[in-house]
Amino acid sequence: MVANKLLKKRLKEWCPVTLTALDGANGSANSYTLVPEYDSLWWSLCAQHRRNPDVNLDALEAFEKFLQGKGISEKNISMPALAGSASGSPGFGRSGPPDGRLGGRGVGVFPRGAGRWRKAAGGWRAGSEAAAVGRGAMAEQPRTMAGKPKYCSLRSGIFLLITLVLVFFGSGFLSSRVPMQGTRQEGAGEAAGKPTSLQVVTLPRMVYAQPKVLTPSRKDVLVLTPWLAPIIWEGTFNIDILNEQFRLQNVTIGLTVFAIKKYVVFLKLFLETAEEHFMVGHKVNYYVFTDQPAAVPRVPLREGRRLVVLQVPGAARWQDVSMRRMDMISSFCAQRFLHEVDFLVCVDVDMRFSDHVGVEILSQLFGTLHPGFYQAAREAFTYERRPQSQAYIPRDQGDFYYMGSFFGGSVSEVHRLTTACHQAMKADLANGIEAVWHDESHLNRYLLDHKPTKVLSPEYLWDEQLLGRPAIMKKLRFMAVPKNHKEIRNR
Repeated sequence: MVANKLLKKRLKEWCPVTLTALDGANGSANSYTLVPEYDSLWWSLCAQHRRNPDVNLDALEAFEKFLQGKGISEKNISMPALAGSASGSPGFGRSGPPDGRLGGRGVGVFPRGAGRWRKAAGGWRAGSEAAAVGRGAMAEQPRTMAGKPKYCSLRSGIFLLITLVLVFFGSGFLSSRVPMQGTRQEGAGEAAGKPTSLQVVTLPRMVYAQPKVLTPSRKDVLVLTPWLAPIIWEGTFNIDILNEQFRLQNVTIGLTVFAIKKYVVFLKLFLETAEEHFMVGHKVNYYVFTDQPAAVPRVPLREGRRLVVLQVPGAARWQDVSMRRMDMISSFCAQRFLHEVDFLVCVDVDMRFSDHVGVEILSQLFGTLHPGFYQAAREAFTYERRPQSQAYIPRDQGDFYYMGSFFGGSVSEVHRLTTACHQAMKADLANGIEAVWHDESHLNRYLLDHKPTKVLSPEYLWDEQLLGRPAIMKKLRFMAVPKNHKEIRNR
């Protein structure tokens, strides 16, 4: 209930409040007086119009929006209905105080200083301040109307007074809905009681090097996109701070990997190196999609980490496996990932972790720069260039070329991404076209239209056998395993 003791106390301290503003319609100055009736939180809105006495509907509309934004329902905030025709002295009619013009929105407008109206025995009475000002004396004395006042629902007409009211009442007035630091609203989060993104938490006292405003962390690489998403390179983050922030929120990270057909041979090295380098100190669910559950190796896992084997059918072509994973990830997001983890990381299995990969990568939506194109102009990107495909990107468009082997984000965002890519591939199939780089082409189209909130540098996906080790790569964190692609893919 809004009309509580604290509210009454504040209203008595702060009201009546007289505000002055310009009428946008005619440029006249108007005075607005807000007066509460403490029994049931009645509001009387008074105004003096220099040019006419009509209700400022924009102001009333703004006031209603303000109250609704505070979580106050119409049944708790009501206005006396108006009636009458005294053109020079608007007032209350129907079941309320003095006669006057009908404002049409359930709120009376009458000259400033015309008095405060209170509910009294036998009806409504004017207060001692009933002397009229501004446009002259009131045409008639206030009348006492018997009976209980009717309540008029606030309709869509109380909205521009919000800016005036906020000056006096502050954003915290009439509201207990602002969450305390570190708390969560009911229903928030993807896994039960879990955050969907990094929350503000209270960190313990920590000792670390001070960041210097005039000393950039990296001068040799781009560290921020034009849409202000960070690009993650070694030296651009403090992992101790980030670990503490995510630890305090008790996050769980899901890591999806597909081991179909002969790709199952890469699982052991993948899982062993993940246990050594991936999200160390945090809870992890490994989701292994495979057509050979019995071939999944047993790898010792740290505390708080578990392996989940998800059996899926095989496919004749590796391209089909690649494209179908979007559909499978989308389906399992809805079936279980939304309920089990907070963030989802989707990677290829024919890789190994070679250095730290931790919570610095986590964001609502992230992609990874392709190691073969991070220095290239957009015209050289191997986007899908055929307009018939849903993955089509013209040569004069594109930010980066993202690798399909490493992407992720919150479960809800990954669900949206994979669902959209799957639907686009279905549309292409119906039109008899297959994107040049399959699901990766559709991923790039999606991330062009839906900018990622974080971008991972090629440190997070590298092929040293093909590309060597440039000086800018201070760490190589996730690396391709040498293999015979033809032999692996065609068996």
